[in-house]
Formats: sequence, structure tokens, C-alpha cells
Amino acid sequence: MALHPNTVQRRARVARGIIALVFAGLGGGFFRAQVLQNAEYRLQAETNRLREVPLPGARGIIYDRNGAILAENLPGYKVSVITPTTDSLRVTLKALARIVPLDSLDQEQVVRRFRRAPTRPAEIFTDASFEVVSILEERRVEFPGLIIQSAPKRYYPDARAVAALMGYTGEVSEEELTKPRFEGYKAGQQVGKAGIELAYEDQLRGREGRRFVEVDARNRVVRDNGVREEEQPEAPPPLRTNIDLDLQRYAHEYFGDSLRGAVVALEPRTGGVLALYSAPAYDINRFIGGVPRAYFDSLNTDVHTPMLNRALQGIYPPASTFKLATAVLGMQLGLVTMETRMPTPCTGGYYYGRVFKCWDKKGHGDITLAQAIAKSCDVYFYQLGLRIGLERMLAGGVSLGFRERTGIDLPNEVRSRWPENTSYFDKTYGPRGWNKSVVLSLAIGQANNAQTPLNMARFYTALATDGAAATPQIVARAPERKDILGITPEQLQGIQLALADVVSRGTAAGAQIQGLTIAGKTGTAQVPPLKDFAWFVGYAPADAPRIVLAIVVEEGLHGSAAARVATKLMERYLKQRLTMSAVTND
Repeated sequence: MALHPNTVQRRARVARGIIALVFAGLGGGFFRAQVLQNAEYRLQAETNRLREVPLPGARGIIYDRNGAILAENLPGYKVSVITPTTDSLRVTLKALARIVPLDSLDQEQVVRRFRRAPTRPAEIFTDASFEVVSILEERRVEFPGLIIQSAPKRYYPDARAVAALMGYTGEVSEEELTKPRFEGYKAGQQVGKAGIELAYEDQLRGREGRRFVEVDARNRVVRDNGVREEEQPEAPPPLRTNIDLDLQRYAHEYFGDSLRGAVVALEPRTGGVLALYSAPAYDINRFIGGVPRAYFDSLNTDVHTPMLNRALQGIYPPASTFKLATAVLGMQLGLVTMETRMPTPCTGGYYYGRVFKCWDKKGHGDITLAQAIAKSCDVYFYQLGLRIGLERMLAGGVSLGFRERTGIDLPNEVRSRWPENTSYFDKTYGPRGWNKSVVLSLAIGQANNAQTPLNMARFYTALATDGAAATPQIVARAPERKDILGITPEQLQGIQLALADVVSRGTAAGAQIQGLTIAGKTGTAQVPPLKDFAWFVGYAPADAPRIVLAIVVEEGLHGSAAARVATKLMERYLKQRLTMSAVTND
């Protein structure tokens, strides 16, 4: 049956309309894709074609007070690989392990790093040796996604001397990436892990740059120069500290590889940290780019604990260096003057339920407080401790700061140990396990009294000046001082004269330096079953102090041995200052 001509025409018009709509839709789609969304699709195409390669920013250089370099950056090499998936990355790593040192643990670390930042090249070596780079360059054709680039690496010219002070850098951890402080950091970036590097991470961190490489569909690098304009990394301004590197080196030379202990040197009025040293030391340059596991394990298993920062984490009985605190408390309470004598002369011991010995078995006789300080008479301070009484002694120690951290601008400072009240003894020994004779030991810096060298140095800044203790500062800022002694200027002057007598004719007489008046106090701490620890805390010049220095030597015989080292350090610093002053004036 033939269709009516009108029906054919109507169907033709419908067909033409449908075809027109289809072409209109296609045209609109082409217009939207090629004109309206051109930039978006171009970006997607470039994203598939280009890969971003981060350019690490150099960390800020760190200087000492005289412009000497504490930490700088040297040229290094970083090796990474562009890869689409974890599986392809594992294949590449296994192939690389056949020609360069890359064990299974290293490979897993690379995989974890890639998973945290899959849009970035997977970093394989953050500090590749020249030998590794040479091998990879020779066989680069076997690893088309490999990227070898120069990158700044941290370097410490005096690594062992400044280890406790500087800390070190390392790769930001998964845990750190979850913390607000590390917001914006990416896996593989280097951050401060301890010391100044950690404390001043925000100021030392460099700004990362970026460049682009062109890859094909299989993620092989086909062009790595001139693909797109690079964003250059930026280094932050340098960080200047209060440290005196020459003094820091001198402390390291003394302790060498055989002694253990710590040195802290402060400016009396500002709290500026001139030196902060802990022995045994270790090589922080070996931490750069990832510390070798064998070396790290050796540090952690060493019985001498080299990674313990003894200056602000080591707590020791302060021994006779603490007698000045006992004297101050006696003066605060109006119990003694510098001329006060005790009822019982020193005959080498004092009986209080049992015999408490004096360090000098011959005894010191009937002496004043000034003489007791100079001669370090234990019997005198036993009796002074009893006069003060246990409760007042404990409260006084708290008020002088012997339970506090100093507030130094370094991380991980520990709190010194001092009983807050008598409940401490009940908890430690049981209500019947102790008696008030503990005050005798506390008064001479023993028993439940353990201080950091840093805290003892802080206390002596008050003795060296006007009774105000200075907060230690690595980087200079407005000085923070707190009046802690609470005694009259006349009483303080009496204590200062007695401290000068310690060095001129007392227990530290063998440590005198010709032409330099030094004030300070020796201490010999008993730490059974170990040999005695040697202390000296003092300042110089005695009449116008410029340096307060605390030193402790573990198993270091008598305090006089520590005094001889301390006065040499003081002399070194003061002579250097005079020399630099003369050069400046010329």
C-alpha cells in the first residue's frame, strides 16, 4: 500500500529535525569542550602528560654569636621515581635493589612514603652517595621513570661538639604529619627532630619549589627540561644564636671520647647560652638523609647513653654546690648570718640518730657560715638544715626553682627532682620508712635532691648578679629574670665573697687562674654503686661576672677536678672576649 505524499513529507521533516537536533547537540558538545572548557581539558591533558617534581628548599643557616657556622647546607643528590601504582613501584624497587644498596626495609619505607603522597615522585634516596648516583646514571635507560636531582643537605662542621645543642634533621614521620605543627608538610620532607633544629623548625624550614617533567602513557620521562617554568625554592633568613662555638669546641676537647658529663655556660644577666655540651657525643652528620640502622642501634644500646642530653636531661645529686641554696634559705628565715657558728664544731662527723660524716675526716673545727662555704663543711650544713626544718627546707627548695624546668628554648628539658612536701617520703618509703633526718642529706645536696646542670647554672645566675635568676636563651630575646633569693644586698654580697674564697683558698684553690678572680662551689656527689661524680658551678670575673658555668663529670673523682676544667673554660671565653674587643676597637 503506497503512502500518501503528505505522510512521506511529514516523516522526512521529522527525520531532518532529529538529525538537526543531533548535530546541534554534537556541535554544542564540541563548542563546550573546545571553547568553554578548553582550559579545563587542557589542564587535564597536561596533568596526564606532566609530572610535578618538588625542589627541596634549603634550611636556614645557623650561626653562633660571632658569625661562625653551626649548621649549613651542602650540595647533595636525591633519587626518586615516577610511578602510577604501588605494584609498579615495587617492581622498580626490586630491580634497583640488584644494582644499589636497597634492602627490603628500605623498599617498604619508599612504598609507605609513596602511599602518603601518590601524586609526587616516590623518593628512594633522600641523600644518595655519588657512587650510587653514578651507577644509576649509567643504567638510567633501564629505569625510564627515574629522576636524579641535586638537593641541599644539612651539614654540621663541628657535628660532635654541637650534637646535644643542634639536634638533627630527618624525614617527617607519619605521626608528625597528623599534628597541627606540621600542617602543609609532605611525605619525604626533612624536618628538625631534636635540639635547635626542632625548636626553631618554623624559622629554619625552606620553601619548596617545583619543576615539571613530561612523561608518556607509560610514565617514562621523555623530556625533563623547559617543559614549564620552574618555581625556585627559597631559603629562610639565617638564625643567629647566643652560642660561642669556640667555647663549645673547648668543652668537647676536654671530654674527648673517654669522659661522660655535661657543661652549661650562661651569660649571668641575660641568660644567653654560651655553651651547652653533653658527653659522650655522637656524629649528627650521620643522621642526614636517614641514619644507618646499625649506627642508630649502636647509639641506643650503648650503656653510656650518648643520645641522652646530660645538660638538660641528666639529673644528678648536686652535692655541695647546693649548700648555697641551704645558706640562702637560712638567711631568708633570719636563722644565720655569714658570721654565725653552729653549736657543734666539726670533728669529722655529726651524730643525729647515727653518725653523718663530713667529707674531711679531720674536721673543720668551730667555723662561721662564710668559712663553711669556703671549706664545704658538711657538719655545719647538717646543723643548718636541722635549724631550717624539713617542711621549710622543702618549701624553700620549691621557691628557689629546684622542682622546675628552666624554660630554655630547647625541647625535651626534664624537670629536676626535689620533694614538694613530706607526702613524697610517705609515698616513696611508706609512713614508717623514713624520719626527719632526711633534711641533713637534702641540705648538702644528696638523697632525694637531683638537679640538671642547666638548672644549677640558672640558680647561680642569681648568686652572680642581684638575686634574680635568668631564663636560659639559645636565641636572644628580651631577658626573662625572676627574683628568687629574697635576701638583702648585704647578705648576697657576703655569699659572693664566700664563693670567691672557695677558689682563692678553699676547696677549689687548685683551680685558680692567674690574673682572674673566680667564684664558685665544688661538689662531690655520691651515686652508689658508681664512683663519685664531680661538680663545679661558678662565675667569673668574681667582681663583674660575664659567664656562669656548671660542669659535672660522671665518675670524675673529686669536685676539685671539675673546678680545674671549669676555670680553664672560663679563662678561654674571657680571653677570647678581650681579644675580640681589642680587634673591634682597633
